[in-house]
Amino acid sequence: MPAAPTSSTPTETPATSATSTDRPARPVRWTPRTVLVTASAAAEPHGQRVLQRLERAGVQDVRFLSGDRLPNLRDASYGDAKRTLALVTSAASTRKPVPIPPSADWSFPIAQGCPGHCQYCYLAGSLSGPPITRVYADLPRVLAGLDDVVGAGSVTTGTAARGHEGTTFEASCYTDPLALEHVTGSLSATISHFGTHEWAGPVQLRFTTKYDDVEDLLALPHGGRTRVRASVGVRDVERFEGGTARVPARLAALGRLARAGYPVGLTIAPIMPVDDWRAEYGALLAAAAAELDGVSGLDLTVECITHRFTPKSKDVQLDWYPRTKLDLDESARSRKHGKFGAVKYVYDAATTRELRGWFEDALARELPAARVLYWT
Repeated sequence: MPAAPTSSTPTETPATSATSTDRPARPVRWTPRTVLVTASAAAEPHGQRVLQRLERAGVQDVRFLSGDRLPNLRDASYGDAKRTLALVTSAASTRKPVPIPPSADWSFPIAQGCPGHCQYCYLAGSLSGPPITRVYADLPRVLAGLDDVVGAGSVTTGTAARGHEGTTFEASCYTDPLALEHVTGSLSATISHFGTHEWAGPVQLRFTTKYDDVEDLLALPHGGRTRVRASVGVRDVERFEGGTARVPARLAALGRLARAGYPVGLTIAPIMPVDDWRAEYGALLAAAAAELDGVSGLDLTVECITHRFTPKSKDVQLDWYPRTKLDLDESARSRKHGKFGAVKYVYDAATTRELRGWFEDALARELPAARVLYWT
């Protein structure tokens, strides 16, 4: 069985030295240093296409396993794990669509794990083990299972506010699919499937991203059935987002997608009451409006998500980023319980009301054509 990866220089470009006004000369791309391939994944046609992409990307450390169990990587460092991609097949339980309110009716996996280094990552407490990225080689099998839930769901299907979106499917619940696209092709395959497949009813694919490498998506047969959302924030939030594209580049990419006929959106997250936050977020909304100005038939949504954390995600974040300046002071937050008793820490009611009231007014002023889907 292959040994755990050893340390090396990261292949991704850290974002800590960039400023919000920087525009990269080329899109931000992540390339893994080590790839682990299970036997079943290597036999899948989509898995073989992923391997070809990895070869073209110059990845040399590709380790083919004799079976379908990954080696024990629990002793791998955070940096090594973040530079490791595992090409695997999905378990039946993993393929099953899962409700994902308030975003969409259902989520489904095309990958799990993200190469970004976002110090506030809320999902850090949801994924077990070291933060390697798993890519599913049996993507056609994953997509085939979505037909069974078309016409079902409680977030958009049959609702007055969002029923026109059809049955909605979130593809970025546990990953940033655009971050992986140049070495997987999974996102393009998924967009093309949604755009050309004969569905039993109206559907919409949704994903959100902090990356800007959209060139290969522009000419896909998306059929207007994929909504791409740029995850954006202000400078004092963006500084926690290592290894990602800068916010101006994300907005520029969103404008290109909108002009290619995609429905688009802004995921403003995580919202934080940083110094001079009204001016900072006002400038962000104005920049988004400028990038989308003149788009014919613009279909724009906005989702607003305030910063929150759980005891488990806090522990993981502090383990990964022990010198973080992220505010994780539980005593300054309100304690909330989820439907299954899970604890999370959110801003107090007064702060939340102030933030929400300002955003409602500012969005109506700066982006009057946008539909605000939810605030959380």
